[in-house]
Amino acid sequence: MADNIARVFADAIATNPNRPLLTWYDDATGERTELSGATLANWVTKTANLLTDELALGPGDTAAVLLPPHWQTAAVLLGCWSAGLTVAEKPGDVDVLFAAVDRAAEADAWTAGDRYALALHPFALPLREVPAGFADYVTEVRVQGDHFGAYPPGGPAHATLSDQASARAAELGITSGDRLLVNVDRHPDPLDWLLAPLTANATLVLCAHPDPTHLPTRQSTEQTTHSLP
Repeated sequence: MADNIARVFADAIATNPNRPLLTWYDDATGERTELSGATLANWVTKTANLLTDELALGPGDTAAVLLPPHWQTAAVLLGCWSAGLTVAEKPGDVDVLFAAVDRAAEADAWTAGDRYALALHPFALPLREVPAGFADYVTEVRVQGDHFGAYPPGGPAHATLSDQASARAAELGITSGDRLLVNVDRHPDPLDWLLAPLTANATLVLCAHPDPTHLPTRQSTEQTTHSLP
C-alpha cells in the first residue's frame, strides 16, 4: 500500500499516463472536460511547485480547500498532498487557502497566509475580476514548472488518508480497472470521488447536476463499469 497520497496518484497514472483518467461533466452548463493522467499530473505538478517554490510550504504546513468537486479541485487537492501539506477540515489557521469565487466570503472563517481564488471555468480561463485579498489560481499556477522533485513524506495524516481510501474503495465495490461514474452531487467527499477510485486504480467520470435522461447514453459512451449514483 502506498504510504502517502502523492504516491497513490503516481501509481494510478504510471502504467498508462495517456489514458483518460478523469472526465468531468456538468449537465447544468453542458460542460465536458477530459483529462489524461499526464494532463492532470501536469496541473498537479504546477500546483505543488506553486506551494513549494513560490510559497516555501511543505510537510507540516496546512491548506484549506473551499472548492466543490471539479477537475480543478482534483488538481488542487493532489497538488497539496504532493507537496506534503495537510488539508484542514475545520476553519482555523492555515498556510494557504483555495476558494471558489462564489465561496470567497467563507474564507473569512480562516486565517491564511496566502489565498487563491478559482472560477472553475470550463477552459480554465483566468478570473475577470479577482476578489480582494486573493490571487488568481489559474494565472499563478500556469507559470510554474512542469517538473516536481522527489515527493516529500506525507506523514501520519497522509497514511491515514491512504488507508481510508483503500477501505472506502472496498466498501463502494470499486476494483482495479473500473471506469467509475460518480454523481458528485450525492458524493461530494473527495474520499469517494477522487481518493478511493485512484487507490483502486480506477478511472473517473464525474457528473455534476446529472440529468437522468443522459445516463444510459453516458454509460455507453464512456464505457463505465461501475456507478455511484
